[in-house]
Amino acid sequence: MDRKEKMPGRMEMEKMMSDLSRLLDKQDFKNKEDLQAYLNGLKGKEIPEAPPRTAVEFAQDIMYEAWEAEDKKERIKLAKEALSVSADCADAYNLLAEEDAETLEDATEYYRKGMEAGSRSLGEEVFQEHDGCLWAYTPARPYMRSMHGYVECLWESGAHDEAIAHAREMLRLNTNDNQGIRYVLAAYLAELQRYDELDELLNRGEYEDDSMAEWLYARALVSFVKNGDAKKANDDLKAALKSNQYVPEYLTGRKTIPLFLPDSVTAHGEDEAFCYASMWLKAWRKVPGAIDWLKNKAGIKIFTKVGRNEPCPCGSGKKYKKCCGA
Repeated sequence: MDRKEKMPGRMEMEKMMSDLSRLLDKQDFKNKEDLQAYLNGLKGKEIPEAPPRTAVEFAQDIMYEAWEAEDKKERIKLAKEALSVSADCADAYNLLAEEDAETLEDATEYYRKGMEAGSRSLGEEVFQEHDGCLWAYTPARPYMRSMHGYVECLWESGAHDEAIAHAREMLRLNTNDNQGIRYVLAAYLAELQRYDELDELLNRGEYEDDSMAEWLYARALVSFVKNGDAKKANDDLKAALKSNQYVPEYLTGRKTIPLFLPDSVTAHGEDEAFCYASMWLKAWRKVPGAIDWLKNKAGIKIFTKVGRNEPCPCGSGKKYKKCCGA
């Protein structure tokens, strides 16, 4: 592929999946072999756009365009246009919550309307048919995005129990958790010091192989709460450090968490570390001794600020500017 060729955006990829789903719905497959033969025939070809069949599908196509638009005013304009086509377009409310809401209350209301719109457009039969794997059904994704936004707004407004209940419902609707809501739920439980519930979540069989830093550091914290500076906690911390070595620097204050966080992170990278710390710092600070334990086990040394021409506090005998301050 030409390096200059633009990779499809997240919503552009979802639009392709939507078109494919519409194409498949139009076919009359007699068996799985017919379906597989049709899919094989599409390999290496551009999936043709499938015309919308309903007002909701028409509005959703407008939203795929809106999500990819570079201008904020254009995105808002397209979202309102989508709602004029169908009031059941959940993604239109999602975009307005992100782009047009002036207050937390406004954003919460937009997401609530998005959930209601998505529920109406999908219908009870879809929820029953795709129970446990709802994200795999592409038309349900706008509804799940509304739910995710609603959870975060509830938490920010102080409705913690309600936020946790909706987060649990999201995991029930989509056990595979493509949106990563389990990480959000884990952070909420930790901040509220509901460690038994957090421990239960961390030990759910569906996520036992999760190697993300968020999961492993959460496990280490719970182990320290329950066992203190013991083998179990230290073993869990070793696994977490192996996943991401940068996290302790941000949790202990060795490095400052950036004011603005990226939309996406690099697995095992430093950006993953400071994003984790921004979400979990309060939870770690609420556990007596946890930060000191982390600092000690990770070998973090925090020195008081010294002049560049003063002796380096690391004890090397060199001037700071020639040593750690180089």
